[in-house]
Amino acid sequence: MTTHETTATEAAPESFAEIRRSLVEFRASLREISARRDDDHARDHARAMRKLTEISRQQEETARQMKETDRQMKESDRRLRKAEGLFTSDWGLVMESLVRGDLVALLRERGVHVNHTQSGRFRGRRNGEHFEVDILAENGREVVVVEVKTTLRPPHVKNFVSRLSEFEEWFPVYRGKRVLGGMAYLQCDPSLRKHAERQGLFVIRATGSSASIVNAPDFKPRVFS
Repeated sequence: MTTHETTATEAAPESFAEIRRSLVEFRASLREISARRDDDHARDHARAMRKLTEISRQQEETARQMKETDRQMKESDRRLRKAEGLFTSDWGLVMESLVRGDLVALLRERGVHVNHTQSGRFRGRRNGEHFEVDILAENGREVVVVEVKTTLRPPHVKNFVSRLSEFEEWFPVYRGKRVLGGMAYLQCDPSLRKHAERQGLFVIRATGSSASIVNAPDFKPRVFS
């Protein structure tokens, strides 16, 4: 009996030592797992930050490219408008020159005996507004005011007739003269041509290298003053 108790007592310290070793190893394993988890988390965080940085860089580059594209488009639009303006201006001068060259003879054929023309964008001013005249044909008693349009449109006729009715107020130097009006064009809807004629205007069509009055043979021009 005594021998048995001694053997159990002697074995106990070895069992406790084994348990302690197991606990130490377990704690070490936990620390290792925790360390690995921290490392993985750090790597994931670093990877995510790099991705965010790359996305931010791409967004900044895209914004820069869009800004540059917008600038280029605005510059292209500005140049296009400038080119269109130059074309319109030059073409308008060609049209005016074409109409003016034939105007005296054309009006004489219609019984309006003008003897000279003037052009050069005459400007009348009234109450802060301006009225530009493309061509004037006159003889000292009569003056024919001609508006030149590449494409004749309804508002052009309405506005021109309205201002002709007040021509003497815009250009006092012609007060007391017999004022007639004409509209010259390159393109025009036939119905609008008839409308302009009903308003009492000479209707002058520019074609090729010449111009012609296309009013009816019995047309009587309106006297605006």
